[in-house]
Amino acid sequence: MTDEWIKPAGGARMGRPGRGTGTGMRMTSAPAVAASGEETGPTGVREPAGEVHAWLPGQNQTVCGLPLSRTRLRRFPHVRFDYASTDVLTGEDPVGRICPRCLAATEGRRRDEKHAWVRHAPRP
Repeated sequence: MTDEWIKPAGGARMGRPGRGTGTGMRMTSAPAVAASGEETGPTGVREPAGEVHAWLPGQNQTVCGLPLSRTRLRRFPHVRFDYASTDVLTGEDPVGRICPRCLAATEGRRRDEKHAWVRHAPRP
């Protein structure tokens, strides 16, 4: 890799070549899990525990905006964020809390519903 600067058409400095999102981590639209703790499952694979957040691999923050490094959240890129607002957590679950802001951001709207509200009797 060379230390030459890339100059765009305007002449401003952009940065060094080879830097940015091409570091080997894929940008994906399917959120993974970032959690405050971890447990080793019966198969020997790390599993999330504690407070669970949605995280897009390739970013340094959760979907709800928490920075991963400052909040000391551990990344679990092999675990998909497949939680729903109707999930019930028991005392036996290693997951203690699911972030409600991450749930709202990942659930999205229903396909048949275009708007959040509809006026049934509009004024003349």
